[in-house]
Amino acid sequence: QVQLVESGGGLVQTGGSLRLSCAASGRTFTRFAVGWFRQAPGKERERVAVITRTGDSTYFTDSARDRFTVSRDNARNTVYLQMNNLKPEDTAVYYCAANDDFSALRVGLAHFWGQGTQVTVSS
Repeated sequence: QVQLVESGGGLVQTGGSLRLSCAASGRTFTRFAVGWFRQAPGKERERVAVITRTGDSTYFTDSARDRFTVSRDNARNTVYLQMNNLKPEDTAVYYCAANDDFSALRVGLAHFWGQGTQVTVSS
């Protein structure tokens, strides 16, 4: 088992920044690619960003590519999502997820999920 705990969400104004953290415990963290997903009220869950086990490759959805960065610190068992220039449409619950298959995680297939952290961007 891998336990994932997100933190760093909150309320921010349009144009502001937040850094989300996903702390992992349990099985060897470096075995897993980690992704960030989000779900807004009344909408389907969507991918935001995914990072490989070593951090040497990343994937971003189009809406995040120019504003968000994803990184990981394997020594701390933590993955980060830095979000800049936030917009009201970024408002959602953000989840991190893990899969040992990066390609599968890119399409939303995960073995483990966190509980989520709320991000609210006011206009």
